[in-house]
Amino acid sequence: MPMTNTDHAPEDEGLAFAGDATMQALFRHAPQSGGFNRLRKKLIRQARQAFEDFAMLRGQRRWLVCLSGGKDSYGLLAVLMELRWRGLLPVELVACNLDQGQPDFPKHILPDYLASLGIRHRIEYRDTYSIVKEKVPEGATYCSLCSRLRRGNLYRIAREEGCDAVVLGHHREDILETFFLNLLHGGRLAAMPPKLLNDEGDLLLLRPLAYCAEDDLARFASAMRFPIIPCDLCGSQDGLQRNAMKRMLVDIEARMPGRKDAMLRALGHANPSHLLDPRLFDFSGLAPAAVKEAAE
Repeated sequence: MPMTNTDHAPEDEGLAFAGDATMQALFRHAPQSGGFNRLRKKLIRQARQAFEDFAMLRGQRRWLVCLSGGKDSYGLLAVLMELRWRGLLPVELVACNLDQGQPDFPKHILPDYLASLGIRHRIEYRDTYSIVKEKVPEGATYCSLCSRLRRGNLYRIAREEGCDAVVLGHHREDILETFFLNLLHGGRLAAMPPKLLNDEGDLLLLRPLAYCAEDDLARFASAMRFPIIPCDLCGSQDGLQRNAMKRMLVDIEARMPGRKDAMLRALGHANPSHLLDPRLFDFSGLAPAAVKEAAE
């Protein structure tokens, strides 16, 4: 999937970012190495490809960039900030963390980090943790209800901040795991769309890291020394179906390297006439020419 637009980014200055205090603060811990620069450029290139393939920049003015404190959302923010610095992302960024009231959540980490960058941000407190604990039976997974409550609050915040889109840090593995969850447990072919219009029709949900590998984001986060906040609410639950999908994909990739990329490409090359859904393809209209002529 080659890029078709011309790259008008300024000369690559390594990690100097001369004259830009925000970018210097963002990359203050980054190693000055060729390996890190190649990784950084790879993530930038993949995000730009997602922008183009899914028309993410069409008419956008301001994005709400959602931060959980995990490696993926930190990586998302860094990639978007560098793209803005290079003049390749003509939208304003508003970083946002939704503090969901988990016990012992370190409330100071994200505000301190974002303030050190000088980036516009909003920290919102909503105790959805208590709601999830009350509504979900003991031993069941919290993820679905937690996600719905979080998404509703993020849409509200985006409207209040005058944003056109809510931007999430889901990556290649998140998309593949969701696909296999739906395939094996839901009996349907569906994954995470890189671009989605909400039910009200007033906000987009975007996933610019759709082509990025989780391992690359983990290496990037480690090199950048992001102040990671673990998700103990759902991460403490053993036996989640998503974890089983993750293990399955790790095993497939170990046995047959490159299969994850092949699977992701497959999601972008659907052939409805070779599937079994008559809502997507008019099987009733298929007939030999002689049969069609006789019917006319």
